[in-house]
Amino acid sequence: MSLLEKIDSPQDLKELSLDELKQLAEEIREYIIDVVSKNGGHLAPDLGAVELTLALHYVFDSPTDRLIWDVGHQAYAHKIITGRREAFKTLRQFGGISGFLKRTESPHDIFGAGHAGTALSAAMGIATARDIKGEEWKVIAIVGDGALTAGMALEALNQIGQIKRDMIIVINDNKMSIDENVGALSNYFAKIVTSPIYNRFKEDVWELLGKLPSRYLSLRAREVARKIKETLQHFAVPSILFEELGYRYVGPFDGHDLKILIDSFERVKNLKGPTIVHVLTQKGKGYPPAEKNPEFYHGLGPFDKKTGRPLKKPGEPPRYTKVFGQTLLELAKKDEKIVGITAAMPLGTGLNYLRDEIPERYFDVGIAEQHAVTFAAGLAVEGFKPFAAIYSTFLQRAFDQIIHDVALQNLPVRFALDRGGLVGEDGPTHHGVFDLAYLRLIPNMVVMAPKDGEELKDMILTAAEYNYGPIAFRYPRDKVPFPPNPERKPELLTIGKAEILRDGGDVLILAIGSMVIPSERAAELLEKDGVSATVVNARFVKPLDEELILDLASSVRAVITVEENNLPGGFGSGVLELLMRKKLLKPVLNIGIPDEFVEHGPRSKLLEVVGLTPDGIYRQIKEFLNDL
Repeated sequence: MSLLEKIDSPQDLKELSLDELKQLAEEIREYIIDVVSKNGGHLAPDLGAVELTLALHYVFDSPTDRLIWDVGHQAYAHKIITGRREAFKTLRQFGGISGFLKRTESPHDIFGAGHAGTALSAAMGIATARDIKGEEWKVIAIVGDGALTAGMALEALNQIGQIKRDMIIVINDNKMSIDENVGALSNYFAKIVTSPIYNRFKEDVWELLGKLPSRYLSLRAREVARKIKETLQHFAVPSILFEELGYRYVGPFDGHDLKILIDSFERVKNLKGPTIVHVLTQKGKGYPPAEKNPEFYHGLGPFDKKTGRPLKKPGEPPRYTKVFGQTLLELAKKDEKIVGITAAMPLGTGLNYLRDEIPERYFDVGIAEQHAVTFAAGLAVEGFKPFAAIYSTFLQRAFDQIIHDVALQNLPVRFALDRGGLVGEDGPTHHGVFDLAYLRLIPNMVVMAPKDGEELKDMILTAAEYNYGPIAFRYPRDKVPFPPNPERKPELLTIGKAEILRDGGDVLILAIGSMVIPSERAAELLEKDGVSATVVNARFVKPLDEELILDLASSVRAVITVEENNLPGGFGSGVLELLMRKKLLKPVLNIGIPDEFVEHGPRSKLLEVVGLTPDGIYRQIKEFLNDL
């Protein structure tokens, strides 16, 4: 029996020797690689946090002591040793365990986390509640250093340092967030480990002391040297930053040395006030492909465990992300005003194409969506054409900036929302199912969604040429329905103009974005039942093609809207508002995502569950017509 098979809770770790903990770390690492190669998931960051996780659970008593993890990219080992070893095989599968922290999944998941930068604020609230209740357990927040580029994390650091709650902040410094870290704070951490004085001491003196004749003398000398080194760090590197903010700072430590980690956590365990423990880890540790390319192996689908190559079927159409990235690059080559902005997601948004060929017009602002939007607004003031490429779920974090800094001033910022709709295995923290609603309600905003890759290219060009205010387009995390024609050039769309794809006299189906093609197929099924349907590709959620919709709606039995968005406030709500305002009273069926959080699973399965497949759309329309 392997050591891992004996671990059913963190308490089991405390019975192991140091050598056994080291063996367990390797078994966990191998298990993570095996499962993620089959299921997909976040590989490189989790491989880098194995020893850190073991040390934390060895020293502290979860869940009495509260371990609060920033996002879930560090927490696979945490899941495995907190009673979910066997369930880990179902990682990210429909009905299986989540790839992120989830309170309903385990009492050890103290705070749900899918978006970076939340751990410090949550930990501050939890520590404050503990103190008000007069209890004495520990609060430990574990943040990747990339999360410290998030404004929310810096806001929390400010308050924690002021109030000085008793808590420990572990900075898991792997020099990466998702892609390579950017910004002054990231450079600060780099200085700590590249300081000439610090490294000269470590390399020269440390090695010299190890050559002393008596092993006992050598060990004693090294222990004294270690203490001197820790003191020296505070003079040689800018740890004074944290101290001035009100923190006790210790480190940096080797995040893969279990003895050092355990000793360090034991030393700080009973300290009072806020303490920062800085550990250095290697993203992708233990799996050579991920060590060499941690950016690519941050999060990926199933792959060949031996070679590390993704498992893809030959001849598959490209993903919407790739179509966006390549199209924007081609437009940027012709238009020097086009600028790309991402919030730590160059690969995820496709802006890596612009980064690699026109780096002077590419900006990664870190995990700072609010700043990204207002930064884009500033560029627009000076006549540039900023494309803020941000996941739909992450753009929610900049809602006020969209309203106050962009739309209120009617600035032509272009919003490219990747992952619009159900994203699949990442689940409810990442589903982009609210954007049609939260963008539609903003004055001056134009909102589009393409039915395929060709139309996405048209919308990118349309956005680039639209200089009258903010404009947004959203597209799914999926392959385009068919490969774009390389010979076809993007075409300008008329703002607010829909297109009729199919004529029929019984019902009107108004579909938007990813639901256009499934709606066409549903209409074909209806035709077999003797129901004739007009199908319209709305293209625009705002402004609607009011004239076309009213004209077509006036002559049919019923109006059906179809969208891959939560129903309250979305595209269908807009159509209903139009019909009511014009006093055109028709039976209306809104088809979309119900008013609830959808769990994780393959995107195709989730679309089936919520009724957004051709057959699901067909059945809902048939039932509605039968009720009429």
